[in-house]
Amino acid sequence: MLVLKNSGTDADAEQDATAQKGLPYLVDLGTGKCASCKMMTPVPAELRRDFSGVFSVTFIDVGEERDAVEKYAIRMIPTQIFYDAAGEELFRHEGFFSRDDILATWRKHGVSIPAQPALTQPPEPR
Repeated sequence: MLVLKNSGTDADAEQDATAQKGLPYLVDLGTGKCASCKMMTPVPAELRRDFSGVFSVTFIDVGEERDAVEKYAIRMIPTQIFYDAAGEELFRHEGFFSRDDILATWRKHGVSIPAQPALTQPPEPR
């Protein structure tokens, strides 16, 4: 299992802060160029917004942080890596991973996920 160590990047600093808060976290690695990565783009932002007190989500652009490919042993992108609050890897997935699949994975690994927030839609005109 991979234990994260701080190498000085913003992503590492965020992961260290998350571990200090005692939260599990997800690291999503990809770029803005591949089709599956583009499909993943809104997912981390939604998860950060809706589950900020439950787990943390960090995105690492491997095009900009090329050392992340070796550090996280990435074979393909996007890759999502789930960590417990102590920084131990729980699960790894390669390719697009939907919001529902991510939440199901957290539940499978014992993280208590509250009911999903209701989607707010604008009121219908009368």
